[in-house]
Amino acid sequence: MPNPMGVQMSEGLPTSPGYTRSTGRVRALTLMIDFPDAPGAGPAARRFREFFPQTSDWYRTSSYGRLDYRAETPIPGWLRMPHPFASYGIERGAPYDPGYRDLAQDIVTAADSRVDFSAYDLINVLATPNAGPSALDTVLSVTFSGNDEAPVADGVSLANMSFVYSRQDDGSGSFGSTGYRVLPHENGHTFGLPDLYTNEGGGSVGHWDIMSEDWGANNDMLGWHKWKLGWLLPSQVRCFSRPGIRDLTLAPMAAPGGTKLGIVPLAGESGYVAEVRTRAGNDAAVCKPGVLIYRVDSDVDTGRGPVTVADSTPDSGGCTRQANVQAELSDAPYGVGETFTDRANALRITVTGRDRAGNYRLRVTRS
Repeated sequence: MPNPMGVQMSEGLPTSPGYTRSTGRVRALTLMIDFPDAPGAGPAARRFREFFPQTSDWYRTSSYGRLDYRAETPIPGWLRMPHPFASYGIERGAPYDPGYRDLAQDIVTAADSRVDFSAYDLINVLATPNAGPSALDTVLSVTFSGNDEAPVADGVSLANMSFVYSRQDDGSGSFGSTGYRVLPHENGHTFGLPDLYTNEGGGSVGHWDIMSEDWGANNDMLGWHKWKLGWLLPSQVRCFSRPGIRDLTLAPMAAPGGTKLGIVPLAGESGYVAEVRTRAGNDAAVCKPGVLIYRVDSDVDTGRGPVTVADSTPDSGGCTRQANVQAELSDAPYGVGETFTDRANALRITVTGRDRAGNYRLRVTRS
């Protein structure tokens, strides 16, 4: 599926230029900032430890070790901004408006004498949590990826910059283990991944990808994203582009090795993907293991539903009881003996069996 013209952040392959590479060693410049009207609450190192090494570990697990994410803090203390937070007029995470352009430029000016920006692949800006409203009230965290209005420092455009505000603490007691996950979500944008949630929330994908829901229990990325980011090898993907009946065995997504994806391309910029999800690795929230089937539309932009998960049990209410996990799609995977059908495209995917190693057997039928 190619990248169509006019789509800001497409699910198509390959990822458009201008984003951070997602394999090998990636150096993440991480700055903790505060403001005259919101001085840093406690040591800056404590803010850093809310996200690391958890973020690096999450990426190592999700990428099967193919992404070596290194967070570096050449300025270990709070980097004070020259103006009060209120003066920047930041009220919502959005494209580079004047307030964000001013803040980004002030960050460069304040740090430039102590930082070689050209040495890093992406930038994390961790604002003191007392700057701005609670994340329960307003989402300010945002990433500006590939933005041509980004500031320039040390000869490089600082287009891949993630800002994190407040704390994703819902009061459930899980913040210590899950609060960091806003950062791998935001960094996903620096790698070229779109938002999978819509204005209605995570209803089209649920908790099956961190680009859909980054609150609550841990979750991994869809296999399509792992393929897009270079974490899956060509030998781990099977394509069913022609009519006929073909069998396929898929290994669980959390385990290294084995065939991971079955892809059925449709006409235009769309296709179906099948993968196996189990409660392992980064997928602590899985309550019903099985074959997850979803449609990818590369001509649908970020935040407008470019991925739609097929629900094997519609209107069931789901199987999860975990906080901040979209319940209805939590039992979406197909089990042995169940069939996904798209009559309009003359497609059937049947789960025919499961072996002792946890691999699932599928039969794909295209008329």
